[in-house]
Parts: sequence; C-alpha cells; structure tokens
Amino acid sequence: MRVTVIGCSGSFPGPESPASCYLIQAEGFSLLLDLGNGALGTLQRFQPLYEIDAICLSHLHADHCLDLCGYWVARTYCPDGPLPRIPVHGPADTPRRMARAYDLEPEPGMSGTFDFHTLRRGPYEIGPFRVTTALMPHPVEAFAFRIEYGGRVLAYSGDTGPSTELVELARGADLFLCEASFLDQPDLPGDLHLTAREAGEHAARAEVGRLVLTHLVPWNDAQRSLVEAKASGFDGDIELASVGLSFQL
Repeated sequence: MRVTVIGCSGSFPGPESPASCYLIQAEGFSLLLDLGNGALGTLQRFQPLYEIDAICLSHLHADHCLDLCGYWVARTYCPDGPLPRIPVHGPADTPRRMARAYDLEPEPGMSGTFDFHTLRRGPYEIGPFRVTTALMPHPVEAFAFRIEYGGRVLAYSGDTGPSTELVELARGADLFLCEASFLDQPDLPGDLHLTAREAGEHAARAEVGRLVLTHLVPWNDAQRSLVEAKASGFDGDIELASVGLSFQL
C-alpha cells in the first residue's frame, strides 16, 4: 500500500499545500481520501486525472470535499466523452450537498458521473482495501478511516476533537495521519480539532508505528506543532505532512 500526501493544509489552502487529500494505492487501484479545495490541481502532479478508481469523503466541509466539483467537470466534459462512473463514499447528504455546491438540480445532480454511497462502519471492501470507519466529534457528521491491505494498516483521523473511538480505530496502525489543527493554548473549543500534543497522545494510546501530523492550519507555526507533538509522550517517529510525502507500507 502506497500513501501519498496530496494536500495537508487545514481549513483552507496554504502557500505550500492545498487542503486535505491523500492518495492510497495498491494493486493498480487508486483511492482518494478527501478532495479538499485546491487538491485537484496538485493531484495531477502525482496521478493521471482519469486514473482514480474511488473517493472517500470524511465530511462535507469545503476543505475536505469541494474539489469534487472540479472533478465532476473533468469527468463529465472530458474531450473524449463522459467517463465511467466511479464510487464516491461520503456522509448521507453528500449527493445533495455536492449538487448544491455546483448549482445543479438535486436530480440527477452529479449522479451521472459519481456513484454515491453512504459511509458505513464496516469493515467492507473498496477495491483491494478493507475499510472501517468511526464517527468523530466535529460540528458536522465526520468520519475517521482505517484502511487495511496486505497486513498493513493506515489510520486517518479526518477532522475530530479528542476521541476514544479514534484511539480504537487507529489501534496498532503502521501509519497514522492525524490532524493537528491547534497549538496548545487556553480555552480552545471542544469537539472541533486536536492540538499537536493531543495527536501525539492519541498515537501513544493507539500504539501506532508512525505519526504524521496533518491538517496544518497556515497561520500556525508547523515546527512548533512538531515540538508539541514530540512532548506528548509518543515515542515513535513523528513528522509533518507535506505535499508529495509518500510512504510504502
């Protein structure tokens, strides 16, 4: 299983990265976890535009889903004609919300291009991957993912506040992509995002192999996030996500 960071900026694209998007590949199958604003352009540096086999959207905030609109245009109006439908797995309201985002009528919306499926807990199969989800504390319906292939495990937090469910979902993962939106400071809002220190604490409790801090908000000092995560008590490898960072699991 190969994991490539396409976008890792939190809440909005930054100068060095688009918003959330991760490319997961095995056996010639390419799965996108999230397709946030700005990600579609960067994706083309790492994977041909029409060689995506499925998409999972963790939730329906713009920084995790909005470039599905551009991808709808690319697949619907391809010069060689519309391309075959591909599965899009997302929260229950995904078809209506994405149609609304592009000012389409709800029916057919984008359903001629995308085969929409409502996310469920799993485990179930998407291509060669075994996928399990868990609902995370966030202002909208938001999911974390556990992706398994060939005895290796990727965990992805999506957007979340502190969560015992996330710890269990990530248990023993080889690689944990965990959001680290906040720096440590007083009076942070609850059930919204994690600090880098909390990301490290979740990684330690889950006993993961490697932690990659992501959803890095552009106004924060990413190096400070790394320092705070390293002070969390997690003794495995920790690094910052960046565009093009890739792992072979």
